Amino acid sequence: MSAPDVWNPLPPRARFLFHVQALLRWALGWLPFCLFAGGLLLYWSVSAAGLVAAILAFVGFLQAIWVPSLAFERTAWLLADDALRVRGGVLVHAEVAIPRQRVQHVDVRQGPIERWLGLAHLQVHTASGLGADGSIPGLELAVAEDLRRQLVASAADDGV
Repeated sequence: MSAPDVWNPLPPRARFLFHVQALLRWALGWLPFCLFAGGLLLYWSVSAAGLVAAILAFVGFLQAIWVPSLAFERTAWLLADDALRVRGGVLVHAEVAIPRQRVQHVDVRQGPIERWLGLAHLQVHTASGLGADGSIPGLELAVAEDLRRQLVASAADDGV
């Protein structure tokens, strides 16, 4: 009987990264929408406009606080002999398996916040040509680079 597969969780700093990214999305996208909606409602009633804008902003803020924690807790990865497996999802839970022999190239990306935290985003591309077929956000930079090295090395060994 073989040992069960051990899924790798994201490092604790990834939770902070997810929260910062969500708060930025809230501040740059959701909050202006709330203010715009409130401004449109000013035509009918000042108190209704303020109430609607405040409720929308509060709901968006709660989502920016709650959803990143769930995403962090539900994201994990496993590099098996045959494939890279990635789990995740908040409302819809998904598990993606990318066979090693289908890997075309692997990107390691870092935005400014990820660089500051020493984290990276791994993107795996296959022959489908439809963009990244799998990605793991919030990995330690050294882990992401090691995963890239292993995936590219195993893809090069397929004899094609």
